[in-house]
Amino acid sequence: MINIKNLKAEYITNEKGEKFVILPLEEFSELIEDLEDLRIALERRDEPTISHDELLRTLKEEGVV
Repeated sequence: MINIKNLKAEYITNEKGEKFVILPLEEFSELIEDLEDLRIALERRDEPTISHDELLRTLKEEGVV
């Protein structure tokens, strides 16, 4: 996860006065990944949940753990 305060951003303004941010590709990719994670979390926020104990029990029954 990227810390916004620590971004290595540069700022430029074009001839129309529009402002743009330039980021290193790695930081940009991390921001995109964080946004994708947030999108998925928001889509799933209304899904039913199970307890940690129930999850472990299910995984053991399925032979995963």
